[in-house]
Amino acid sequence: MLKFQVFRDGNPPLELDLTSAYLAGADSIPIRGDLSYSGGELRCRKRAAGPSALALLWEVQGFGAVLLETTRLPERPEPYILNLELARSRMMRLIQKREEWGFFDLPEAQGINDKFNEARDLLVEAILQQDDPPAASRLADRCLALVMPLSEQAAVVHAELLLQRRITTKSFPRNVFGCHADLQITNDQYRKKLMACSDFVMLPVHWKTVEPQEQSFTWGQVDEWMEFLRRAKLPVVFGPLVSFTDLSIPDWLYIWEHDYEQVRGLLYEHIERTVTRYGAQVVLWNVLSGLHVNAHFSFTFDQLMDLTRMAIGVVKRILPNAQTMIEITQPWGEYYARNQRSIPPLVYADMVVQSGVTFDMFGLALSFGVPRDGCWQRDLFQISALIDRFAALGKPVAINRIEVPSHTADDAAAAGVWRQPWNEPLQAKWLEAVTNIVLSKPFVEAVCWRNVMDRNDNAIPFSGLCNADLTPKKSQATWISMRRAVMVVRQGGVKTGDQPKPVSS
Repeated sequence: MLKFQVFRDGNPPLELDLTSAYLAGADSIPIRGDLSYSGGELRCRKRAAGPSALALLWEVQGFGAVLLETTRLPERPEPYILNLELARSRMMRLIQKREEWGFFDLPEAQGINDKFNEARDLLVEAILQQDDPPAASRLADRCLALVMPLSEQAAVVHAELLLQRRITTKSFPRNVFGCHADLQITNDQYRKKLMACSDFVMLPVHWKTVEPQEQSFTWGQVDEWMEFLRRAKLPVVFGPLVSFTDLSIPDWLYIWEHDYEQVRGLLYEHIERTVTRYGAQVVLWNVLSGLHVNAHFSFTFDQLMDLTRMAIGVVKRILPNAQTMIEITQPWGEYYARNQRSIPPLVYADMVVQSGVTFDMFGLALSFGVPRDGCWQRDLFQISALIDRFAALGKPVAINRIEVPSHTADDAAAAGVWRQPWNEPLQAKWLEAVTNIVLSKPFVEAVCWRNVMDRNDNAIPFSGLCNADLTPKKSQATWISMRRAVMVVRQGGVKTGDQPKPVSS
């Protein structure tokens, strides 16, 4: 059993919310376990051998509350000090990234290196004080309060260097900024806002939308949107063709939930029908989304991989030159600690590449702001480090979905806090910082904001670039400004004030 002493301001808290908590093994892959807290001690009964880490939502003074992970630790009779292990982990990860990003000889990183030494001294002092756990926890808290913004600053500086290189070489693709269209909204004012924000449009067409009853099709809404986008000359990213979520699965399909061959055959027909109907206009097919989460069917690993090969193969058979994408949702993989039928996201991504599936790029979904798996708050350093891990897979990446709220809903604080409760200026600042980080990566080809406007049924409340009445938020102006700046770079003339610049942390 893994045990931790927990302190807040040097005292054990009476309660500890473990809703977000899970255990993780090698490569931060979640593992299954049972967690409980009482009397200032957190107990972790894991169901896997070997050292493991604990991840949970943790409040850092002056920074906010984000989901952090300890180092991997072996079991021992006496408890670890949670505050110390969280600080040790972030310091270790920053050391690794400073080396990977080449910070030691960079003049731009001198301030970061100096501050790092200060944080290191606090960590060493905390380690030496372990015989006095409350005192050690206070020192660890001070270390964490220093290293969290420092690690974000490192991610921002690294993004600035790579972004300037991308600007100098003019290596941005043709269509970089996109937004999701809402099929339910067809008024001209909404469509004008969509066009102002988009080089391309993601059309989220779900199986449930076009075949609500078996063999009963409702194409009209999609046809009308496709015709509008054709007239507007906006490239279309279509899909997902396959997604096992409540939003996508037709109710009638659950009759066959334990019959893999039947589901496979019905999916084949759905993909074939849809690709044949819209293939001439689509520039990129989002073929599979979140298949690795597998939250609704009891399919095996081999069956999920077979579905992956089949779905991509059908699109390529009908349209040999089609561009295809596999979308990774919940990319930190918290769901895997609770769902034995699922696959960790990076394991799935690596297996798809290694198995020779002939797809063209990965999509990545980054959503924050509601208390559920996949949406716990992460900081800029974690986002940058996650995207870096996709570089080794050798495929281009599109950030298919980024979204955070502009206001704090009733349960938003339970999902974590970045700096302060969400508001419109903070949403815009986060949007700019994350967009600069993702576009600084040379293998990232596009970034797509989820909602143009606020609606009651948005997965992340208040996550639109505009309010419900389509009045613009500050984030819309930021998005349009960044889109214009990249357009200027592509056209060959970088004007003063136009180039994308990372936001100071």
